Amino acid sequence: MSAVYTTLAIDIGGTNIRLGLLTANSLRPNYIKTFKINEFAGLAEVIELFLSSAPSHQITQAAIDVATPVTQDTIKLTNHTWTFSIRGICQHFGFERLKVINDFTAMALSIPLLEPSELKQVGGGTADPDGAIALLGAGTGLGVSGLIRSAAGWYPLSGEGGHVTLGARNARELAIFAAFWDKYGHMSAERLLSGTGLEEFYQVICHLDGKTPEPLQPAEISGRAIAQTCPACMETMTLFCEWFGIVAANLTLSLGATGGVYIGGGIVPNLGDYFIQSGFRAAFETKGRFTRYMQQVPVYIMDADNPALRGAAAALNQRFDKIGLSCTS
Repeated sequence: MSAVYTTLAIDIGGTNIRLGLLTANSLRPNYIKTFKINEFAGLAEVIELFLSSAPSHQITQAAIDVATPVTQDTIKLTNHTWTFSIRGICQHFGFERLKVINDFTAMALSIPLLEPSELKQVGGGTADPDGAIALLGAGTGLGVSGLIRSAAGWYPLSGEGGHVTLGARNARELAIFAAFWDKYGHMSAERLLSGTGLEEFYQVICHLDGKTPEPLQPAEISGRAIAQTCPACMETMTLFCEWFGIVAANLTLSLGATGGVYIGGGIVPNLGDYFIQSGFRAAFETKGRFTRYMQQVPVYIMDADNPALRGAAAALNQRFDKIGLSCTS
């Protein structure tokens, strides 16, 4: 007789929503389905569709990670129009317990669960087993988090580091960044290091060069850059990789992340050797008097299936009760 699923884990990004089922005492979801957020009016509709075709289940608890700050009952996605009530979802489905956390908090919680085969190291030495860990990842937006060692084990950080301000290094970057300042009044890391950022950056570069941009998706921009068939795409991706190194290095210095830097999200893991051979590592290490310090810090690309779902499920552990928000029916 097959085990009955008792836990539902949900990962809500800016573009996709992933749902998975877990049996009691398991941290690896099974029966995982992915849906496009734009195809649904709201969260409840997706959960209902997912559960309607799921294997035998008696869901008593659920964990949701979401791409936005989790500070109150009403959750509003940063990069989408969806909103939902934590209490409302809990009561609607009769969950005994519902836990909601930030998506990159969930990603951070997945790091201790990963196997060595699910990581690709990009330079650096050996991680300090007790050192803080930094995490960032580009997808629809830019997520940032980390882990610090406590008496109870690893504890995740929850923040919005993707919205830190960037500063130009040269005249070309100043001209590019100025276009964002004029439009938004702020040049944040997410304006470049994200899928939506890649599209807009490519358009800005085309306009600066007096060319008409094509309606390219992020995957098309990176694909043309890798194939070296579009100068504007090549410059966009060169800047993406270098600034990813700069932002990752800033986070490393801020946290003292001698335990390593982990890169997740939907963009970098899919760039493969292009990212590894890019200017990322050189930009990461270029920190003046702290260059030698940075050279020792290992960077790992997370090449794992649905790590955020695994981290969301891990958040149901009682020692993480103060992370995010919970509701009981």
